[in-house]
This record gives sequence, C-alpha cells and structure tokens, in this order.
Amino acid sequence: MKIARIEQFHVDGGWDDWSFLKLTTDDGLVGWSEFNQSRGRRGLASVVRGMADLVMGEDPRGVGRLSARLYALTQMTAGGLQALAIGAYENACLDLKAKALGIPVCELFGGALRSELPVYWSHFGMYRARNLDLFERVIGEAPVRGLDDLKRLAGEAARRGFRALKTNLLVFQDGKPATIGRGTGAFELNIDHAIERRVVDQLAALREGGGPGMGLMMDLNFNYKTEGLRRLARAVEPLALTWLEMDSHYPDALGLIRRTTSTPIASLETVLGRRALKPYLDAQAVDVGIVDVVFNGMAESVKMAALLDACEINVAAHNSHGPLGSLMSAHFCAVIPNLRFLEYDEDEVPWRRELLTRPWTMRDGCFVLPEGPGWGADIDEEVARAHAAGDMPA
Repeated sequence: MKIARIEQFHVDGGWDDWSFLKLTTDDGLVGWSEFNQSRGRRGLASVVRGMADLVMGEDPRGVGRLSARLYALTQMTAGGLQALAIGAYENACLDLKAKALGIPVCELFGGALRSELPVYWSHFGMYRARNLDLFERVIGEAPVRGLDDLKRLAGEAARRGFRALKTNLLVFQDGKPATIGRGTGAFELNIDHAIERRVVDQLAALREGGGPGMGLMMDLNFNYKTEGLRRLARAVEPLALTWLEMDSHYPDALGLIRRTTSTPIASLETVLGRRALKPYLDAQAVDVGIVDVVFNGMAESVKMAALLDACEINVAAHNSHGPLGSLMSAHFCAVIPNLRFLEYDEDEVPWRRELLTRPWTMRDGCFVLPEGPGWGADIDEEVARAHAAGDMPA
C-alpha cells in the first residue's frame, strides 16, 4: 500500500475556515485529517502542500517511521507550521492504517478507556456576540448583545445538560459586534481596573445564569502580560472558577502566576511537542494541560499526555476546529487516562455536521465516541465543495 494522491479541501465554517487533508492509496483506500490555518496560521496549506513530495509513495501504515522522518527532515525549522503539517499527515495516515485493519483509530493506542467524553461549551457567547447577522439570518439563534443575553444563554446551557462552559472576555458595543478584551495598547497589553471589573462582571453574570453547579472558565489567550494575567487570576478568586486559561511563551511566568493564586491555571494549547512541553512542567506552570491532537498529531499528543500524567496533571483536549477535528479529539480523549474535558463548540453553522458522512452524537453532556473504522466518519466531498472557502488555496 502506497500513498498515490494528496488533496486539500477548504470549507467556510461561518466564523472560521476549515481545512481537510485527503490521502488516497494506490489500492483506493482513503484517509482524512483536519488542519487549521485560521487565527494566525495562514500559509499552513502551502506548507502541507510543500511536504507532499516527502509523503507521496510512502506506505501510510508505517506511521511512526513516516512521522519521525518528516521531523528529521524539518528539524532545522522545527515547530510552527512545520509541526502542524506533520501532524496533519500523521493523523491522515492513522486514519488509513486503522481503516486497513478495520478498527477505530483509538484501538491503535490500546483501545478506549471510556466511550462518553465530558465536554464544556467553548467560546461561550463569543460567536454569537461577534457575528450578529449570521446568527439571526442564517443560524436562527439569538445573538448576544450584552451581559443579560449571556446570562440567559448560560441558563439555556444548563437546561441542555452542559456542566461547564468557557468564555472569552467580550467588549460589547451598541449596535455593533463585540470585540475581544485585551490589555491596553497595541503592543503593550497593559491592564487597568476597568478590565478587571469587566472580567469579574462577565463571569458573575454567567454564574448567575448557569447556576451554582455550572463550571466556569475564561480564556485570556496571549492578551495580557504577566502582570495582567496575575492580577486577573487574583480578581476572579471569589468566583471559584474551574480554571482560568492563559498563554505565555515564558514557563516561569506561568509558574509564578500559579503559585500566587488559588485560581486553577490552564494552558499549553499552543505548545507543540514534548520537547517544548517539558520546560512548563519543570516550572510547575499549570493545573490543567491543554493538548491539541490536530496540531500535534495523535501519536505525539498521546506522548504529551503521558508526560503530563507523570507529573500528576490532567489534560483537556484543545478542539477549536471543524467537525472532523472533534472526532479526532474524541479518539485522543478516549485513550488517555488523565482526561479532564473535551473542548466542544456548541454553536455551529447548519452545514457543520453535514460535512461528515456520519454525524456524532451527544448524551448527558458528553460527546459519544464514534464507532466504525478510522475516525468513525469521512468528509462528504459534495458538501465540502458546496461550502468551499473562496479565499483559501485549494
């Protein structure tokens, strides 16, 4: 069996673009993966395409050898888009290998420890607040224009069976889409009392709407420097968050924040591979490690989770992607012993699940692990072409 054809599909996801890699073997077997070149990763499709000559003609069943070879050939520029491209090829080859054996991908990693995966509603309110017309006219759901709308939506989340939700700091504007809260200054990212107050008020509204049993998280991303992240972690202590999520390129900074607050700290979604992960573990930087199987590839992600487990840290799967990314993340969550949550976007465009040949199911606030060989579903190419993203390379 050898890889004979490599294709990409790029789909309009409403507020994101979704990218899919299709590998076809010389005997007609097809493997799929998803990769993500939205949100600062522009150009990834070109890197994936540029790596194709290193993959063409290879036996996809030798996934470990192929991944190691791609890493060795790109280690002078390891990380970044190179790592994301390797992850895309690794994941598509795993789909091929599992299909050739007639088993789910999770069976290649020892089998599922669980079939129902606890989720939290991610980007809670953000898409509705930033895409007002799309939600009203296309999706048919109420947009979010202020804290009262967020409070009502939190109550709806509880009624739908969600036990936790994660939001981003939203800055509402009269009659206009909301923006994401950041530190002041284009580059400085300084903090002031108004930002602290806004964070506390938004989380308090969600606590009131979702009820005392609703787990709350907020993702601050890279939007503040260490001073601001530390102040916000202290400010939200009375709200007893499940975690406060933040990113920093300096492991010791996160370690400092964690040691000076009672608020649990989650991070690492942008960390690629075990080598980059280890300094954060040495700094005791996180309470929850966030690992992305779309970025890192399933095999490397499982190794990262094992390293976190050795340090008594549980893992939340980063899943800010399209529909296939959710299936891939589910297989990852099923096989690791130290699972905390699977990230899940409840808000979606109508064609999101139609992109899959077999849609996933939810049960009692959990994502049900799909059955069947490979990831459990393929991309429906007809639907993908109908919703192609026109501004992305084919």
